[in-house]
Amino acid sequence: MQNFDYKGSAEYAMNYMQGVIKGLDNMMNMSADMIRTGELEKEEVLNIGKMKMYHYKPLVEESKLLDTPMLITYALVNKQYMMDLQPDRSVIKAFLEKGIDTYIIDWGYPAKEDLYLTLEDHIEWYMDECVDYIIEESGQPQITLLGVCQGGTFSTIYTALHQDKIKNFVSMVTPIDFSIEDGLLFKWSRYFSIDKMVDAYENVPADLMNSTFVMLKPFELIVDKYVGFGAYMWDLDYLANFMRTENWIFDSPDQAGETIRKFVNDLYVDNKLVKGEFILDGKEVNLENIECPLLVVCAKYDHLVPPSSTKPLMDAVSSTDKEFHMFDVGHVGMYISPNSKNEIAPVIGDWIAERS
Repeated sequence: MQNFDYKGSAEYAMNYMQGVIKGLDNMMNMSADMIRTGELEKEEVLNIGKMKMYHYKPLVEESKLLDTPMLITYALVNKQYMMDLQPDRSVIKAFLEKGIDTYIIDWGYPAKEDLYLTLEDHIEWYMDECVDYIIEESGQPQITLLGVCQGGTFSTIYTALHQDKIKNFVSMVTPIDFSIEDGLLFKWSRYFSIDKMVDAYENVPADLMNSTFVMLKPFELIVDKYVGFGAYMWDLDYLANFMRTENWIFDSPDQAGETIRKFVNDLYVDNKLVKGEFILDGKEVNLENIECPLLVVCAKYDHLVPPSSTKPLMDAVSSTDKEFHMFDVGHVGMYISPNSKNEIAPVIGDWIAERS
């Protein structure tokens, strides 16, 4: 396909319009199969309320499967299939090819009746049931736990409370220290009242959350993003990947009111986790209780969870086997950039394999 070369302003405008026209033709002729996500075969093995846990079909012979299975815990604010969004950049596929027996949590879509679901419900009920299921099913005494973003915070808390069940812990783009000044989201969260928001909306609407994230970088995420899209939409592969990502961005669940209330107040506002003051279900969460091998992964250009929020976990735990890796990507680029499957996933997969 023609690769448009933009040189002078008139030529740029002409080529840009040609690309847009070709792109519109591509869009009109795209099928649902072309932008399908989550292609890897998986089976639902556990269902509690709206939460589901899936087990991915291995991609290696049974004899080559690693002994220790892995559970991935994603954030509540977006859907977990980001990690298997594009066939050629699926992070989960890279894990499966490494022989890692992989499970993942799908938190579902909270409705009105889920207003009173708590952080305790998500971590001490849903997560704990998932871990116990995997331990029983695999016959292994411990699992590898991989937490992503907010799911990484959940996983950090879980590991501190249940170290006996976790053999290895991987933290990806995870907020830990919420007192940082680098991230605009961290600054904003200290000055708006989540209590008033939950009292008004009950469950915080997904559209409101998405609008907040867009306003963190309005020019880049509104203007620059779609102008750039017009320049490359003639490329069918680019167009399909763009549409997959857009579908994922706007496929956002509402946030269960009482869960987000405690998460924002205790962590974003009061920063209780790193202070050693965070209480869950009447139990003090002490990060020093984490003694297992630890891998902390962050994104250099992450505007949602800057490295300065992620890295403090390294010093907060008691683990002696611990590694830190920072990659030259953004928050979402960790999973959909060209580096995701070929560089980032292999680093994580090799680390897990050596300890499983």
